[in-house]
Amino acid sequence: MSTKLDIFSDPICPWCYIGKSRLEAALEARPEHPFVIEWHPFMLNPSMPPEGMDRREYLEAKFGPPEGVLKAYMPIQEAADADGLPLELAKISRTPATLDAHRLIHWAGLEGRQNAVVNALFRAYFTQGQDISEHMVLTEIAAKAGLDGAMVAQLLAGDNDKQDIRARDAEIRERGMQGVPGFIIGRKYVVSGAHPAEFWTQVIDDIAAASR
Repeated sequence: MSTKLDIFSDPICPWCYIGKSRLEAALEARPEHPFVIEWHPFMLNPSMPPEGMDRREYLEAKFGPPEGVLKAYMPIQEAADADGLPLELAKISRTPATLDAHRLIHWAGLEGRQNAVVNALFRAYFTQGQDISEHMVLTEIAAKAGLDGAMVAQLLAGDNDKQDIRARDAEIRERGMQGVPGFIIGRKYVVSGAHPAEFWTQVIDDIAAASR
């Protein structure tokens, strides 16, 4: 019997990137897992201007002087290194707005391509330092994931689903989610944070035991 796993994430959230990798390690270890996964929007910076911000300015505004930035990001780098997950923070020059990236994830879900698009967004940002607010970047990601690139370019040029993404982001905050990654298991149980793969294999085993 399948179990819905709703994931709330932002493609510029490093802990979301790490959390996704850890979840996928568990899914590979338990190929008969029951999860049906759907990705949902949570914008780390819902008021970010469409053109984004210089990365250094953004980090110093959020974490203070360079020592504060280092303190915030050292555990992230250490976690990625421990997991063997590529993370090239030095390549990132801008912090983008993610409204359009979330629109793309939504459209990918309608075509059954969500996971591929989410993977590609994380890789583009965290390993290549690409600006994932640029429509050309998003269109290329869409096409490589099997979507109609020309159609996605046309949709991105308009306002399709912008209000829906903003409303969904606001709704989950009103329901109490203050940070990501966030997970809702079976539409009932809320889990926050980038838990290790062992946590997820235990969840899968518990669900299997309960269904016997």
